[in-house]
Amino acid sequence: MELTLTRPDDWHLHLRDGDLLQAVLPHSASYFGRGIVMPNLKPPITTTSVAVAYRESILKALPSGSDFAPLMTLYMTDTTTPNEIKLARKSGVVFAVKLYPAGATTNSQDGVTNLFGNCLPVLEEMVEQNMPLLVHGEVTDPDIDVFDREKVFIDTILIPLIQRLPQLKVVMEHITTMDAVKFVESCKEGFVAATVTPQHLLLNRNSIFQGGLQPHNYCLPILKREIHRRAIVSAVTSGSKQFFLGTDSAPHERQKKECACGCAGIFNAPVALSLYAKVFEEAGVLDKLEAFTSFNGPDFYGLPRNTSKIKLKKTLWKVPETLSYPFGDIVPMFAGKTLEWQPFSD
Repeated sequence: MELTLTRPDDWHLHLRDGDLLQAVLPHSASYFGRGIVMPNLKPPITTTSVAVAYRESILKALPSGSDFAPLMTLYMTDTTTPNEIKLARKSGVVFAVKLYPAGATTNSQDGVTNLFGNCLPVLEEMVEQNMPLLVHGEVTDPDIDVFDREKVFIDTILIPLIQRLPQLKVVMEHITTMDAVKFVESCKEGFVAATVTPQHLLLNRNSIFQGGLQPHNYCLPILKREIHRRAIVSAVTSGSKQFFLGTDSAPHERQKKECACGCAGIFNAPVALSLYAKVFEEAGVLDKLEAFTSFNGPDFYGLPRNTSKIKLKKTLWKVPETLSYPFGDIVPMFAGKTLEWQPFSD
C-alpha cells in the first residue's frame, strides 16, 4: 500500500543553531517543503535583522540540493515595537510572531509578562499587517497546576484577546486539551487555528511514567489525560480546516534529557509523518491525511500549497535507538520501535 501526498509543511519547528542545527535540519528538510521556525534561541530572535541572519545560517546548513524553505518568526517581548512588525512584514521572510509567556518553556525567560498591558499596540499593528500571532498557550502562575495551565490561559488570555481583536490571526500552538479543541472550534475559521504534534495525538501523561521516568516523553505543554488525547484525535481526523501539522520537534542532546533537571522537548522530525499516518489510519480516515499535512496550514497563512509530492509506503521499519553526532547523541521519539508507514521523498 502506498500514499502519494502533496509535500507537507511543518508549521511549528525548532531547528536550534550551531552543531545541533547541522544535525537535525536534514531530517525536516527531507520530507517537508517549509517550516515555521521557532525563535527561542539564546539569545532569542527578537528583531527582523536577527531573523534574517538566522535564516541565512539555516540555508547554509541545508543538504546540497534541498529546497526546504525556513519561514521565520519573531520572539515577542514586553519591548517589541509596532515598527518592528512593519519591518518584519516588509522583509518577506518573517511570517509570524511568537508569544511565549515568560517562563513557560525552553528559553522563554525573555517572554511577555503582561500581554494587554505591554503589547496591545504591537498586536494592533499585527492586525494591520495581517501577521499571525503564534501562542504558547499556558499561564506561568506557580499556583496553577501544570496540567491546568492551558485551560486557564484560554479563559484568562485567549478569549479576551479574541474578543478585543477579532481580526487578529491566532494559532494556538501544540494544543493538548479538550478545552483547546473546543476553543478553536468555537472561533471563526480563517482567524483562529491550532497546530497538533505527534506526541499529543499518540501519548498521554502515563507515557511519562510507565516503566520508570521517561525523560524522552517529557515535553511542554506536558502530556495530558487520555480523555484529552482522544479529543485531539477526533478534532484532527474530523476534516476540520482549523487544525494542521506542527511537529514541535524539539531536539536536545541525550545528556540534557537524561539528567537531574532534564530539558523539555521531543525530537520527532524523523518519525512525524509515519506517526500522523498511523493516527489517521487507526481512525479510518487516511483520505483526510493530506489536508491536515499539506493544505490547511498554507491556506491559513495565505501561502501557496506545495506542488511537489512525497510518498508514504506501508512497510515496517525500525526507528534508531539513537542518532549519533560528534557532539553527542539525540534520542528520537519512539526510539527502537517498529513503525508501519515510511515516507519517501520523490
